[in-house]
Amino acid sequence: MEIPFRKTKVGITIQVRVQPRSSRKGIEGAAGEALKVYLTSAPADGAANEQLREVLSEELGVRKSDVRIVRGLSSRNKVVEIKGIERI
Repeated sequence: MEIPFRKTKVGITIQVRVQPRSSRKGIEGAAGEALKVYLTSAPADGAANEQLREVLSEELGVRKSDVRIVRGLSSRNKVVEIKGIERI
């Protein structure tokens, strides 16, 4: 899976497209230039954002605190910064 990313001072940033209220959770693959992630949580009270951080941290082998949503807190299209890795 080839996902475009940008290097930052602390790690990388990637574009993510989320599908909340899905019947499953996990990374589906590439959707254009974004990573497609399915979430079972509803996009209310930040539950889907928390689950996104959880899924990415599990799949990429980093701590949940190393995954931060930089842009798109209330959108399906997000930019996420992941500390401590250099590539996906």
